[in-house]
Amino acid sequence: MEQVAPQGDARRAIPRTDVLLALPAVEAARTRLAEHVIVGVIRDVTARARRGELAAAAVAEVVTAALDAAVLSAQTPVLNATGVVVHTNLGRAPLSEAAVDAVVQAAGYVDVELDLASGTRSRRGIGARAALLAACPAAEDALAVNNGAAALVLATTALAAGREVIVSRGELVEIGAGFRLPDLIASTGARLREVGTTNRTHLADYADVIGPDTGCLLKVHPSNFRVEGFTSAVGVRELSSLAADRDLPLVVDLGSGLLAPDPILPDEPDAATALGHGADLVTASGDKLLGGPQAGLLLGRADLVTRLSKHPLARAVRMDKLALAALEATLAGPTAPVARYLHADPDRLRARTEALAAAVGGAVIEHDGRVGGGGAPGVPLRGFAVRLPEAVARPLRTGSPAVLPRLHDGAALLDLRCVPESADAALTAAVVAAMHGI
Repeated sequence: MEQVAPQGDARRAIPRTDVLLALPAVEAARTRLAEHVIVGVIRDVTARARRGELAAAAVAEVVTAALDAAVLSAQTPVLNATGVVVHTNLGRAPLSEAAVDAVVQAAGYVDVELDLASGTRSRRGIGARAALLAACPAAEDALAVNNGAAALVLATTALAAGREVIVSRGELVEIGAGFRLPDLIASTGARLREVGTTNRTHLADYADVIGPDTGCLLKVHPSNFRVEGFTSAVGVRELSSLAADRDLPLVVDLGSGLLAPDPILPDEPDAATALGHGADLVTASGDKLLGGPQAGLLLGRADLVTRLSKHPLARAVRMDKLALAALEATLAGPTAPVARYLHADPDRLRARTEALAAAVGGAVIEHDGRVGGGGAPGVPLRGFAVRLPEAVARPLRTGSPAVLPRLHDGAALLDLRCVPESADAALTAAVVAAMHGI
């Protein structure tokens, strides 16, 4: 209930909520905002007026402006000027236009689990499965779940719950936000059997511990770090021979989602090569080097994929229709932004960088971008950046559009590798405005 101000109190001039709800601006806002959001805006503005923070005569105008500025999501679009292609804090892979169109198309009713010809229920994700198999012919079958960790959890649960998963100590990695591989696998009910040492593991280390309780062999790509020097690791080909001799499945977790070799990332493992070398099941992420939506990919032997798809956990980690549509379009559509940014033309990058520097007054420097997302650690992506004062970083981040530079050596660096060329004018205007604010 609204408080009634005493006679003579200036607050009595504040418009009542019902009067404000009848404003034309409020009626227009109802086409895009929920009623409780509109009421919340009105109550916030009138509360400010009662505290004396604004005049009663300005309330209607402020309500109108607040409704015009109201957004439906707290997530703010950002121009990624860091040079990091798969930027975890910015949502990893940006979707292609084809994937965005597919998401919009799938937003309504779609035949996600319906065979339109027969009118009967069908298998979820048929299109994404077909697209994965077309993109990775080395796989007999494929399954997509909601993220990379879920893919590994489903694999180890279905193959080794209550049994042992044999893995090298050098591959017991910690991934983002403090999630550790040992904890992840322990949550499945499987027991980790660690072999070898942090820097050296041999085939005999695996062979010596295989027993009746062994559920599978697991090889994990360390992703975001490298161990150099006196090291030794067992390759997929050697492990697959051992696994076949002992009638055990070999699961290879790639992490990055690279389906085929990429010449600019020569040391990054890919699904086609791992399967060709004898991996029975490969797990990977869809929102890293594949350049699609958040997804966990499982590729490999048909009998194992079927076994996983029928496990009760598969329903708990299944993908929704929007992600399935985006994944299928990423695989079947034109080159995704991640691949374009990785293979950006250096001459074009330099020309764009020089144009930005000329417009805003910065200096052009050589700058190495990065793959990011745990992919290809240490691999430089040769490019350029505009060097600006560090003080410009905050107004860039909080401006419109929001721009995220890289802070390095007391400066803000703007790398255009991951900025769509169509956004160059908007970026230039944002930088000019930010420079004027410091």
